[in-house]
Amino acid sequence: MTPAAASACESIYPMLRWMTAGESHGEALTAVLEGVPAGVRITSEDIRAALARRRLGHGRGARQAFERDELRVLGGIRHGSTIGSPVALQIGNSEWPKWSTVMSADPVDPHDLLIDAGTGDEREIARNRPLTRPRPGHADLPGMLKYDLPEARPVLERASARETAARVALGAVAEAILEQVAGVSLVSHVVRIGSVALPDDVPPPRAEDTERLDADPVRCTDPATSAAMVAEIDATRKDGDTLGGVVEVIATGVPVGLGTHVSADRRLDARLAAALMGIQAVKGVEIGDGFTEAARRGSAAHDEIVSVDCGTLTRSTNRAGGIEGGISNGSDVRVRAAFKPISTVPRALRTVDLATGEPATGLHQRSDVCAVVPGAVIAQAMTALVLADLLLDKTGGDSVDEAGRNLRSYLDRIAERTQWRTER
Repeated sequence: MTPAAASACESIYPMLRWMTAGESHGEALTAVLEGVPAGVRITSEDIRAALARRRLGHGRGARQAFERDELRVLGGIRHGSTIGSPVALQIGNSEWPKWSTVMSADPVDPHDLLIDAGTGDEREIARNRPLTRPRPGHADLPGMLKYDLPEARPVLERASARETAARVALGAVAEAILEQVAGVSLVSHVVRIGSVALPDDVPPPRAEDTERLDADPVRCTDPATSAAMVAEIDATRKDGDTLGGVVEVIATGVPVGLGTHVSADRRLDARLAAALMGIQAVKGVEIGDGFTEAARRGSAAHDEIVSVDCGTLTRSTNRAGGIEGGISNGSDVRVRAAFKPISTVPRALRTVDLATGEPATGLHQRSDVCAVVPGAVIAQAMTALVLADLLLDKTGGDSVDEAGRNLRSYLDRIAERTQWRTER
């Protein structure tokens, strides 16, 4: 392979590579983040705090009452600082003893799955039976057909949004990189639940509002809208139904130049859209004003450029959401994700039992009425992972200090460029 070809191959790989493993009711989730520079200050408590935020929210299911997200740092962090090797995390499942038979990695006698272990809980036997009635809206049916599986358990266990706990943990590391290298801060909030939407004239939150948002039952900045959202969730629960909604993530301090216009797969907006669409239940993504822009004329759609303070370039609006041509432009990066209603509906939907071919109702397991609130935290984590990856792609550097120096040099060059244009 020629040096040029090798360089081309290397360029397709992200600076940060991550992977998760594990099932919803397995013994633990595992997450690995490779490419983290040395010197990022982060502790187990920082990661636990992010996991705790994911468990918040009105409309959550019973599991959140006892799930403890038992975090263990397996590698990559020493004495509160990353060391340059892959960060490996494990999140234990506090219910594992109840599921150790049905989720055993080793062969199990089918008869053992039908025996009550002595808890007196009839749900235990139901939990262990084959799940042959796929639920509409879930991965159950296509997963069973694609992987030639006799039941849905292997599909739903991995497709479950429980996996996002691992992504939120990695997102905490990514946020630390962003803040310590570039001073970037992120905040997420809920802008719609069901038919209740946050009014357009409510100012967007900032990172310093995070504690207040964490304390709100639906992670909403406006008290009146929050109360209406809570009422909508309560009414939906009473009706035996589920709700979706829309969340927004805002990243402040993102330097100009993350992403590129030269390759479709390296565009910042494309990367963000893919990351957010990869969250369970997300069915739509919007960058900036997104779909609203389609109804505007061009003269009212774009963010005009103005010069202030002896050469500083800025915008009077941010309809583009901080991204133009696939590149961050220095304004706040603003993205939204639309979550469909939870597919596990208490008033079970029609399906077919694949064991018999007979009409049936979809199985119903313990689930949330509305998962939009944790969806905001998950979306924030995914946004952080994308931004941190592209930041390190721009700066390089094996340590936080080196990446920071490289960024400052780059920003100095930009400042000189805009100053030159002003003097002309």
